[in-house]
Amino acid sequence: MKLVVLDAAQLERLYQEEMVYDFPKAELKPLGAMLRLLEMGQYEPLLVVEEDGEAVGYAMMWLPKARSGALLEYLGVLRGKRCGGVGTRILPLLMQRYGQLFGEAEYPDSDDEGENDLRRRRIAFYERNGFRVLDYQCALFGVHFHCLYAGPEEDDRVVMELHRSVYADYFSPGHMQRYIQLPLLPGQAVKPAPAWLEEDAAPL
Repeated sequence: MKLVVLDAAQLERLYQEEMVYDFPKAELKPLGAMLRLLEMGQYEPLLVVEEDGEAVGYAMMWLPKARSGALLEYLGVLRGKRCGGVGTRILPLLMQRYGQLFGEAEYPDSDDEGENDLRRRRIAFYERNGFRVLDYQCALFGVHFHCLYAGPEEDDRVVMELHRSVYADYFSPGHMQRYIQLPLLPGQAVKPAPAWLEEDAAPL
């Protein structure tokens, strides 16, 4: 199994053929924002390919300018390739490539208990595969997340600054204040925010 970096056209095709079906609209970054980050050298869209050349999954990686690890923004298994442990096999490849990974998983505070169970299972999947739940949470564009980390750093404060830098390297201070609560302080309400619009993603 290997990782193949996609170009802009390949990313657009994957986005339209797979990602729009795999993720709720409120959780899916606009394609335009991904393409801008790719052009800036701060994004690596990766296709996961078996040794026989068969594509089985993908990972969208948001890179801080300092290249201190990467934010695993989206991890997916292609339709028809699921239930074979593909996701578990992808994560070690990402760790080998980036050294440390930051992640975000929706906090289980939905009014729908079925949705909460799904979120807990997602967090458990990452914990089984070497991630730990950090001692801070975040809210991004009005969505509440647990923060996850895999790597050698043991100090959650150091991890938080690296994690925050992924966003601060791209967004203006105004956008950071409006949309990015990282960390989300204890007792702090999640700021209501619209879905990520493409014009909101441009650095100012």
